[in-house]
Amino acid sequence: MKSWISRRPIVTGLLAALAIVLLWGAKVAFAKPRLDRDWIEHLATMPTINLREDGFSLGPAMDWAYDSQGPVSKSVTTASEQFSDLKNVWFVVEPDPALRPAAHTLVLFEFADDRMIGLTIEARREADEEYSAFWGLFNTLELAYIWSTPKELLTRRAVFLDHNVFVYPLALTDEQKLVFTRRLLEKTIDISRKPRFYNTLVSNCTNELAKSASLGWHYAFVLTGYSAERLYELKLIPGETFEAARETASMKERIVDWNGLATGDFDRALLGELRDRQDAARQTIGAGSP
Repeated sequence: MKSWISRRPIVTGLLAALAIVLLWGAKVAFAKPRLDRDWIEHLATMPTINLREDGFSLGPAMDWAYDSQGPVSKSVTTASEQFSDLKNVWFVVEPDPALRPAAHTLVLFEFADDRMIGLTIEARREADEEYSAFWGLFNTLELAYIWSTPKELLTRRAVFLDHNVFVYPLALTDEQKLVFTRRLLEKTIDISRKPRFYNTLVSNCTNELAKSASLGWHYAFVLTGYSAERLYELKLIPGETFEAARETASMKERIVDWNGLATGDFDRALLGELRDRQDAARQTIGAGSP
């Protein structure tokens, strides 16, 4: 045997490499997602959801507060809404500051009387684990559906992480809003009972949303930094041009300004600003019409 190996070092090396690949492939193929790992704290809790024909309740939902150093409080809250009170859905993009094709995306749901709740879909990391888009291809990270207040979701990104944040309105019919919201609630229930793996290509923060919205495959749902442009092309984000829509959606400075507000006041300030900007954008388009 040693003689055979010594006479064929290249073949031996290739066979050894193939054996390693096969062993790794078997490990990936037979890996089982779990719900009971030592999760990083802000991704540890998915809520219990009571889904009814006319509405839903959920909790706990995260309501952490942040400054530039990190969390300053770690509260949780609940939400209880009627589907008849659903007003709008907002699409949020947090661009990766170092990589143009990459971004995190999430959604905010607006209900009557300026009540809001948000959803972020993330790779559910363990306490000692870093996110990696590459290792996210190989069943190493579970998937999490985390419901939070808009203040928690937006100030975490704009204040603590110092990232840009863009909040776009989605041009959906009432039926589309309802179906989209119900599907995401149903998926949260499913994944809380039967865990799934995150996958950078087919189960990331954006294409999970796209699947719930019944949107066909597009590279922008993998290269998520282009997701807003794709929604604009589909006429799901309104605006005279995408550049104008993006400028209208840029919210980082205002989110930082509102960081000291209570959660409900933050929601009202956010919605008031978004409505004012949308009204101004519509007036600009109208003024430019012949």
